[in-house]
Amino acid sequence: MCGIAGIVSQGPTVNQELFDALTMLQHRGQDAAGIITNDGDRLYLRKENGLVRDVFNKDEHMQQLRGPMGVAHVRYPTAGCSTSAEAQPFYTNMPFGISLSHNGNLTNAEELKQELFMEDRRHLNTESDSEVLLNIFAHELMQRGALRLGPEDIFAAVSGVHQRCRGAYACVAMITGYGIVGFRDPYGIRPAVYGVRETATGKDYIIASESVALNALGYEMLGDIAPGEAVYITHDGRLHKRQCAANPIYSPCIFEHVYLARPDSVMDNIYVYKARLRMGVKLAEKILREWPEHDIDVVIPIPDTSRVAGAELAARLGVNYREGFIKNRYIGRTFIMPGQAQRKKSVRQKLNPVDIEFRGKNVLLVDDSIVRGTTSQEIIQMARESGAKKVYFASASPPVRYPNVYGIDMPTASELVAHGRSVEQLERMLGADRLIYQDLPDLIEAVRIGNPKITRFDTSVFTGEYVTQDISSEYLNQLELFRSDAAKQKRNRAAQTVIELKNA
Repeated sequence: MCGIAGIVSQGPTVNQELFDALTMLQHRGQDAAGIITNDGDRLYLRKENGLVRDVFNKDEHMQQLRGPMGVAHVRYPTAGCSTSAEAQPFYTNMPFGISLSHNGNLTNAEELKQELFMEDRRHLNTESDSEVLLNIFAHELMQRGALRLGPEDIFAAVSGVHQRCRGAYACVAMITGYGIVGFRDPYGIRPAVYGVRETATGKDYIIASESVALNALGYEMLGDIAPGEAVYITHDGRLHKRQCAANPIYSPCIFEHVYLARPDSVMDNIYVYKARLRMGVKLAEKILREWPEHDIDVVIPIPDTSRVAGAELAARLGVNYREGFIKNRYIGRTFIMPGQAQRKKSVRQKLNPVDIEFRGKNVLLVDDSIVRGTTSQEIIQMARESGAKKVYFASASPPVRYPNVYGIDMPTASELVAHGRSVEQLERMLGADRLIYQDLPDLIEAVRIGNPKITRFDTSVFTGEYVTQDISSEYLNQLELFRSDAAKQKRNRAAQTVIELKNA
């Protein structure tokens, strides 16, 4: 899960607007941030580990990011290690000079790395699949042999990407001196939207992961980039778009609506807020159906992503809704923190219970999902320590039992608490008096009502069925070896050792 943004302006600079866009997308990645801008034939880049506000110093960095066009990125590590070398955007000088930000994960990255070296004669400098994607796009563009690029050349290059790359990718790429192009994989797994703003000097355009970035900057949303589609915006403000995939199949990731996206976003023409309201309704209906004589006194959400569903759930059950946990907003999202030990430690730093809302009550805690179980277990224990008589726990999504291979940090089955366990076993393991999960058909209906044109979603983390149909048991085994928390920590230690040796 990452956040991408690209802006073409008819004004003098886009540095501040890209900074603001990244700030609105900070929830999608807290590991690293980067901006690259283009002024004539010159590029200006700043990227580093850290939050947006820490990476970009006004005097030292922002003033150096000159030019009316640029792309930007916020990252959390999925496949690579947590070092600044893998911060985005990535850049390659051939042809023309291309910079790219990518959200997602290529499932055939290793195969493509071999192709790039053996056939395309391209050198890669990191382990990131985003650099692979950049070089595939650059090679396809170079194959056109054009001295001056036109929309046809760019759309042909995107078509070549679709033919060679598998997996999930929502990208924004800047071609020096020409413009920016945004495109999504043929399934539309990861989101991308685009918008326009009329100014005194002409039309400004933006491409971003979520509509909140557009809203904050005063852009009118033109729509979602469709699966397989490319949107090309020239440096002088002309927009071109085309379907570049042979057989696109709309299959967006449903977990975007469960957890990843902000509730005030609209993606794939679905209001995230409304989808989460409906999740609360469906969950309440299940409780009333299967547990009509419940003794729930109060519903308490785990802030922030479960608030919308929790409030609607309480209303449908006819019980009190209370904010029983106060959130420290200076602690990052625990789900996307690198390392289990760090996640567990941060839970009690992040949430503080209001004892009076728990004391002597039967409490139903509501969360958007249960992934590794670390947070849920700690929160249930905190509720008991605060005096709750009984602690029930409800998840707005079904059990997360399978790895995600499309860019969300759910890499290994062994790290998912629900994998291979029944609900009864999970109740005992987490310490809940009762555990209630959303049913998958109810979750799909809650989201799909917003856009009936979507015939299917990627629900692979719940079912183990991957929409790209290219995931084997061997691939998942390799994924576990490479992307487990232990493997990431080992690579990070090695990278840190190299840095220390260089600085010695």
